[in-house]
Amino acid sequence: MNATHAADDPQSPEVRPDPVCFRHPQRESHIRCTRCERYICPDCMRDAAVGYQCPECVKAGNQDMRPVRTQFGGRVSSVPFVTYALIALNVLAYLAELARKTVIDDFCMRGLAVVGPDGGYYRFSGYVLPPDFHPVGVAHGEWYRLISSAFLHQQPTEGRFGIAHILMNMFSLWVVGRVVEERLGALRYLAVYLLSALGGSALVYLLEPTGAAIGASGAIFGLTAAYFVLSRRLHHDPLGGNRQLVSMVIWLVVSAGITSWQGHLGGLLTGLATGAVIAFAPAKQRGAVQAAGLAAVLMVLVMLVVLKTVDLTDANPWLAG
Repeated sequence: MNATHAADDPQSPEVRPDPVCFRHPQRESHIRCTRCERYICPDCMRDAAVGYQCPECVKAGNQDMRPVRTQFGGRVSSVPFVTYALIALNVLAYLAELARKTVIDDFCMRGLAVVGPDGGYYRFSGYVLPPDFHPVGVAHGEWYRLISSAFLHQQPTEGRFGIAHILMNMFSLWVVGRVVEERLGALRYLAVYLLSALGGSALVYLLEPTGAAIGASGAIFGLTAAYFVLSRRLHHDPLGGNRQLVSMVIWLVVSAGITSWQGHLGGLLTGLATGAVIAFAPAKQRGAVQAAGLAAVLMVLVMLVVLKTVDLTDANPWLAG
């Protein structure tokens, strides 16, 4: 009798290899992805509504999903990253002030002044600037002061508030910023903040160009104004019994009466404008309408600064030289 190999016997059961994970061929697996039906090991399993999916299918599914939007078109985020980043920037700028005393003079909101040979700041209304003096300020081309000043605060032993200036402003930003960022999303929220900071500096430049101003209050005033507009648009009570918001509003009003009321008012007006642009944009083409409206607010502020610069240049011929 001839011996017959089991593999050649038609009645012998077929031997099949054990299934393995398609991403890890060395691992045996008996679970399939519910989307692509490939075998996956425990390390590749991702919980799904039914069964498990592989990492590739989860990634593809996330790309196909439309991001969740707020009532005003922004992307929903559970963490207010922009608010935390702005607070961090303000704190870092404050540390820079403590390390170098000239930071405030170099980056504060100053429309026009001249620095004398002794390092002091003076007003000069003559026609020819003495050789030992040099101009500084926005009118001299230092446009960065319009924004950089919004990240500076009074030092601990200076001004009427000292260290309370930054502490109260950061508390206010933490209170109102998180709420506004949640309603607007990161990009729209950042646009309101920066435009409000610019609006505060622009009004200081228009009304008191020879003075100096610092502080995030103008930007925070803008956020607060935008928050009130957004709340009314949603038919909500802006304060809603929130004691933190009430105390923040009281602080902003008090600080406006003692520090630069021009900066606070400019931020407030800009916040109202930007908040209205975002809140009342039609649902159809909302993003485009909001972008165009915010760009228009920016252009108005830039034009006001340019016109004021021309006026100061005409009044001070030595600037043109």
